[in-house]
Amino acid sequence: MALIVLLLGSNVPDKNVKLKKAEEALAERLGPSISRSELYETEPWGFKASETFLNRVLAIESALLPEEILEVCLNIEKSLGRIRKKPGYETREIDIDILLYGDLILETRDLILPHPRLHLRRFVLEPLNELVPELVHPLLKKSISALLSECRDTCWVRKL
Repeated sequence: MALIVLLLGSNVPDKNVKLKKAEEALAERLGPSISRSELYETEPWGFKASETFLNRVLAIESALLPEEILEVCLNIEKSLGRIRKKPGYETREIDIDILLYGDLILETRDLILPHPRLHLRRFVLEPLNELVPELVHPLLKKSISALLSECRDTCWVRKL
């Protein structure tokens, strides 16, 4: 069993509902979360949007392989209405990112672990720090709390 850390996000109307449905589907397909952050309202990162995001981090224990978890996440996104139109950042019904898979370091065509921009994004680090502040990033060899204190991202993040 590995500790899987996921980030959920949505910035469409009924974003609370989308996050709740995503959590329920993840619990059904991967297993219940062992911990989860509070909800965070966050400024869009990397693009302009009229709606803010809601984000939450979940920690789940699973025996599935990383590629299997990715497939589950992509299927849940699709079932909740996400359509991937183009590369880049855009408004989305639901987004489920795999941040960490234990201390695994992996780079394939479809998946990079740990998430390659985890340390650059305040909207990821704030809820992650709530759950696992002392967890050490497998590549950067720094705790999540240290990465948060060093983060230069100026987008606002508000715990709800």
